[in-house]
Amino acid sequence: MRLVDALWAAWDSLAAHKLRSGLTMLGMMFGVGAVISMLSIGAGAEADVMSLIERMGMRNVVVRAKSFDPDDLKELRKKSIGVSMRDVAAIEEAVPDIDAVVPRLEIEPYKILSTTGKTESAVFGVSHRHADLVELPLAAGRFFDRSDETNHAQVCVIGAGTARDLFGAEWPLGRRLKVNDVWLEVVGVLAAEGSEKAEVEGVAVASTEREIYLPFTTGLRKFERDPLESPLAEIVIRTGEDGSPREAAAAVDGLLNRLHGGARDYEVIVPEALLEQGQQTQRIFDIVMGCIAGISLLVGGIGIMNIMLASVLEQTREIGVRRAVGARRRDIRFQFLATSFALSLLGGIAGVTLGIAIAGIVASWAGWPTVVTASSILLSTGVSVAVGLVSGLYPAVRAANLNPIEALRHD
Repeated sequence: MRLVDALWAAWDSLAAHKLRSGLTMLGMMFGVGAVISMLSIGAGAEADVMSLIERMGMRNVVVRAKSFDPDDLKELRKKSIGVSMRDVAAIEEAVPDIDAVVPRLEIEPYKILSTTGKTESAVFGVSHRHADLVELPLAAGRFFDRSDETNHAQVCVIGAGTARDLFGAEWPLGRRLKVNDVWLEVVGVLAAEGSEKAEVEGVAVASTEREIYLPFTTGLRKFERDPLESPLAEIVIRTGEDGSPREAAAAVDGLLNRLHGGARDYEVIVPEALLEQGQQTQRIFDIVMGCIAGISLLVGGIGIMNIMLASVLEQTREIGVRRAVGARRRDIRFQFLATSFALSLLGGIAGVTLGIAIAGIVASWAGWPTVVTASSILLSTGVSVAVGLVSGLYPAVRAANLNPIEALRHD
């Protein structure tokens, strides 16, 4: 029997029992839909984590000042002044395989405005090398340079959200904004980002949408700060090509522990380690969701086997007639396998549609990124067809092994 003829016969058989066929396909549909949606959510989450890690820098080590209550802060300052330029100098001198060490100063703004608007944004004083160490793509203009830092220039680079708040649809480059009592000229605008805030394994990764960057020296000289607060918000350390971020982090942690008198008023973050933790979490998620999807496919396979056994019973006399007119066992076996193949294939196609729909709903309603890949569609559909064929094998063998004479006598 030719494949095309077998498939047409399978289609006629399924069409003759539409409700039964539809109910049988539900298990495969939900299983494939679960696989598609699970893989798309997982791929989207992995891509999102990767983009956040790349923003922090895979070769970087970040020393971040911790926040404390005022009373606790007073006690800590008896031991340590916090993350400071002294730490920067010590790291540059004592830690091997380091390419760059750049400080980041956080400025507390009580007003940020322009002649046309106002905003609530974070303000940072950073080195001119900061953009080389972390991902800060520009949409327009430039990042400030060494001369701006040397001359304490009153210039800034702003996020896309800040630009909209302050200047609306107007071109922001060359315009002026006021942070506290200091006027700054906009020399660059950062590329827009999809989200305002995110985190990786509990570590916050701020969005640049509403951030303002100005030269580090300008921040030190022209803005006041609380003397109890840590002088620096962060220190970003770039390891060399042959250096290990984890080894550098261990060295930095030991050095700062001595410099701060044992006061843990800082944390050392290794983006590379965060990526591995995120991937481990993702693997656990994939295993759990894969088991759920596998159970759905198994239930679907049992449904196909059940319906195929019922079909064998219903078509016993027909099988006897076909055998009597010359059909071989392999023809009968092939016909029933074609029917189970058609059931699983149609269920798989419906499941792909369901999975893509679920991924879209999750992306729009929950705000989670989802990525539907061709490999996930091929994998889920292939598994669905394989389960269908395996489930139909026993009924097909049973039908082929029927005694023709007894089959003809069957009512």
